[in-house]
Amino acid sequence: MKRETPSHLSRRQILQRVGGLAAAAVTGSVALAQTGTASAAVAASKRFDLTDSSDEWFREILLNERRILQSFAFDNTNKHLYTAQLVQGGRMLAGESQAYTDGERSKNGDLCVTRLDWQGSIIGRMYLKGFGHGVSIGVEPSGSSAYLWTESDSVPDSQNNGYGTKIARFKFANGTVIRPDSPQVTRYTPVADSDHNSVAIDPVTNRIVHRYRANGTTWKFSLYDLASFKAGTFTPLATITQPSVLTGSTFQGYTSMGQYLYTLDGDAYSYDENGVQTSTSNTYVTSIDWNGTVYERRLSNAGKSLFYREPEGLAIQIPDTSHPTAARLHLGFGSEESLSRTDKKASFYYKDLLV
Repeated sequence: MKRETPSHLSRRQILQRVGGLAAAAVTGSVALAQTGTASAAVAASKRFDLTDSSDEWFREILLNERRILQSFAFDNTNKHLYTAQLVQGGRMLAGESQAYTDGERSKNGDLCVTRLDWQGSIIGRMYLKGFGHGVSIGVEPSGSSAYLWTESDSVPDSQNNGYGTKIARFKFANGTVIRPDSPQVTRYTPVADSDHNSVAIDPVTNRIVHRYRANGTTWKFSLYDLASFKAGTFTPLATITQPSVLTGSTFQGYTSMGQYLYTLDGDAYSYDENGVQTSTSNTYVTSIDWNGTVYERRLSNAGKSLFYREPEGLAIQIPDTSHPTAARLHLGFGSEESLSRTDKKASFYYKDLLV
């Protein structure tokens, strides 16, 4: 697989190369006191070394919709990849009497979930009307299929983008169209009166992360035991306020494994009218100890040659479920072919060095 840093370099040389990022990177333990505190102790575990170079998994594959990838998650048992996108304008779904625009789909929070195999081929899709923006999704394997965890009960914000006010769990059913009140959907309200709800699942420890905005102002992450959450017991193992280091560029996704929460932020490249790139990567991956510290923050140049290149989502892949600690931290990116060919493609890169 292609390495973003040449594979013939030694570990010391790699570290020397990334050393130039030190001025823009956070390393070691930085207290969250300036932005909030953790509320519980989470057992120690290994963490992904964010200085590790990124391997390419898929480059510029097509999903079901022409719009940008929003998030993704893995069914490691069945070796499936699930992706979330907003439904494209002009598509008429079963039960609809008219087609809607991109903007109308965004305002309503209409999502398409595409299922792919690990060769990158589409093997299913379903549509979620009125669920949200798709900032993050979770996958819970079940037999030869899976239950999906998403936001639901979308409400538009001031920019007319719909975001979930609840959390939903439902089984993937190829070719179906569902709504939050569909009978196969179970809805949860872990934090009353919250908005911008989303979730991610740690497949190694069977925990679920809930990200939300409280009181319309404060972003928080809470970590729960998945079985307890599913049963409606919302007692977090830990809760942290989103660190101020993530304030600035666009928040693009998160995931968790063991002791650490991982976040992704950044924006797409910009271009002039001639298609000449006028910006460089501002994509950062950050690791946050659930016990209350920002551990590491690193600039990512994964997929740096993609045209447009917008960071979109993080997820944990376990290539061999008999060795669950040999995991990969995947970064997702959306891209375009050119200024005139704007149908979005998806690319995935991963880090796999645990320390």
